[in-house]
Amino acid sequence: MHIGNLIRQKMEERHKTVVWLAKELSYSRTNVYKIYDKSSIDTDVLLRISAILEYDFFELYSNEVEMKWNRNE
Repeated sequence: MHIGNLIRQKMEERHKTVVWLAKELSYSRTNVYKIYDKSSIDTDVLLRISAILEYDFFELYSNEVEMKWNRNE
């Protein structure tokens, strides 16, 4: 799972721009683009993005953990 790609995808689905997210996070556009490039992200930042986009990105991680557990049984 590449969280940056998932955030970018959710932004596109919501028709939101990098400028919009940068403003919501009080980040520069450059920093938002850096988030898009990340395969992992700080949980505080992910929590803020989840709240801003009204989408639970943590659920994706939970589902991934559950799938890995099920494969190991």
